[in-house]
Amino acid sequence: MIDRLATEYLRDWKERNDRKPLVLRGARQVGKTTLVTEFAREYEIFLHLNLEKNDDRQLFEDYDDVQELIRAVFVHKRQTLRDVPTLLFIDEIQHSKKAVAILRYFYEEANHIHLIAAGSLLETVIDMRKISFPVGRVEYLALRPCSFLEFLNGTGETFDAALVRTMEANPVHSRIIKLFNEYTLVGGMPAVVVKYAEKRDVLSLKPIFNSLLQSYMDDVEKYADNAALLKIIRSILETGWYSAGSIITFEKFGGSSYSSKEVSAAFQTVQKAMLLELAFPTSATQLPLMQNFRKHPKLLWFDTGLVNFFSGIQREVFSVKDIQEVWRGRIAEHIVAQELLTIGESLLTKRVFWKKDKHGSDAEVDFVYKYESLAIPIEVKSGHNSKLKSLHQFMDEAPHRFAVRVWSGPLSIDEVSTPAGKPFTLINLPFYYVGILEKVLERYIVL
Repeated sequence: MIDRLATEYLRDWKERNDRKPLVLRGARQVGKTTLVTEFAREYEIFLHLNLEKNDDRQLFEDYDDVQELIRAVFVHKRQTLRDVPTLLFIDEIQHSKKAVAILRYFYEEANHIHLIAAGSLLETVIDMRKISFPVGRVEYLALRPCSFLEFLNGTGETFDAALVRTMEANPVHSRIIKLFNEYTLVGGMPAVVVKYAEKRDVLSLKPIFNSLLQSYMDDVEKYADNAALLKIIRSILETGWYSAGSIITFEKFGGSSYSSKEVSAAFQTVQKAMLLELAFPTSATQLPLMQNFRKHPKLLWFDTGLVNFFSGIQREVFSVKDIQEVWRGRIAEHIVAQELLTIGESLLTKRVFWKKDKHGSDAEVDFVYKYESLAIPIEVKSGHNSKLKSLHQFMDEAPHRFAVRVWSGPLSIDEVSTPAGKPFTLINLPFYYVGILEKVLERYIVL
């Protein structure tokens, strides 16, 4: 079993007096049902409804009153109605508009029942079926593939997980960076992590990777509302892995004949299914980080292990000591992007990169991270500080003096200056600390 960090969020949610029904969102197979099932052990009564099943779904067709519905659910699940901590889990909720609509009444009239809802393809199906979640009456939690800390826990490396969590990993840096390289290779899909923990054999993961992709391909018909869109989405799921971590153009993407408008619509649909993100650039060096949607986006898939497998570079990732040597550094950048997304639980979290807003300039910084009131530049790069030319240009324009360089070396702090003479603090951050970036910045940035 993988100890998911989201469990702590659920425990906090459980204790709130103003608790609202919680809607879990995430791509298929990221572990939503498993997370809730494990969390349910902390309740005396657990009621699990799967609205793909006709009998479970019919309850919401038969009862409009929330109190009557609750009594019917208890009877349906062969449970005696008692005044004890009770968790109701409505899985695949997108199959019933009435189930979505009645969530507000659980908040207003039955808050003693702790309710979690989840579903595959929620974002896409909601748009297609014109389903509207009750505004202000529910809250949302994003569940992503496993972070590095969750990977360590899932593979039995709990001692090293504690070292990372407490920022005490420098004495065993080589051991933990090797584990991070394994994480980069395997990725964070729960079924893959569990299998890898059993076998420690990358070849044994092939059937699971293939099964995951097939499940996403099978879902294509649920994503698309016309044959043309269906065809383009299939193409993205078959060939888009090769463009992971790259800035892409929509026009004729992947060597196709599709127009920019067609490809953009297809990408937006797959993005709603939370399989990828189109990260757009900003030219800002301070908040707010306004993205320029007229520029070309960077393609970030939701799991680096899937990228490695379907782009055929597993062997290359497996054989290197420094992941920055793989695929011209794109895999290193991609896994950092994945880790940045695991820092928070919000659906609104977006990855942003920086491009200098000057004609003819190719200055680009991999990521910009919002910390307190600061826009912190993050460059994924090895080598001497003088090679961080784009980072230096960012810092010349920034109103603060802090920057992060992610690398395969141990944690260290450098006081450096740009060629223009501006001094700044460079935090050299090992890959395995990206997931606790907030804690690192809190230690080294004094506002």
